[in-house]
Amino acid sequence: MVIEHLKKSEALLEGHFLLSSGRHSNGYCQCAKLLQYPDKAAAVLSVVVEKLQNTQIDIVVGPAMGGIIVAYELGRQLGVPAIFTERDEGKMTLRRGFEIQKGHRVLITEDVVTTGKSSLETIEVLKQYDVEIKGIACIANRSTGNIDYPIFEAIKLEIESWEPENCPLCKQGIPYVKPGSRAIK
Repeated sequence: MVIEHLKKSEALLEGHFLLSSGRHSNGYCQCAKLLQYPDKAAAVLSVVVEKLQNTQIDIVVGPAMGGIIVAYELGRQLGVPAIFTERDEGKMTLRRGFEIQKGHRVLITEDVVTTGKSSLETIEVLKQYDVEIKGIACIANRSTGNIDYPIFEAIKLEIESWEPENCPLCKQGIPYVKPGSRAIK
């Protein structure tokens, strides 16, 4: 069901992509294409909610941009508040009067997890509040076991990626596009 929703919403792309991590890839999951349809987003994220059945969550936090809508929908389905972190002068921060209480059980939310950079930056921000990170929830999990938190995904995607110097698409002279929202540094 998840893959069908991703395909029907044209969220699965093929080509040459520069990822937010700086890596290159021959595929990209543009979850914004799926998230523009609230009914499809609700159906896909219900798969994640099912996996979270035995996990107590007090609040969900999504890093901007990719995690905001996912946080909202998961918060709605779980019946808990949904907030987000965002970059201020390049640094992830909690703003807009959002509050987290000491001891809160927090679920981090993303659209796609590859390296986990945005999620891990959000976790660093939240550590000052002495919370319990219960894991990372996402639509698509592209990670390769490099993240030390449980990941609750709607779908696991196996899409190749390479360091720029090892990218076979670059070696073929195929130009890349950068579809993500985060600037590369």
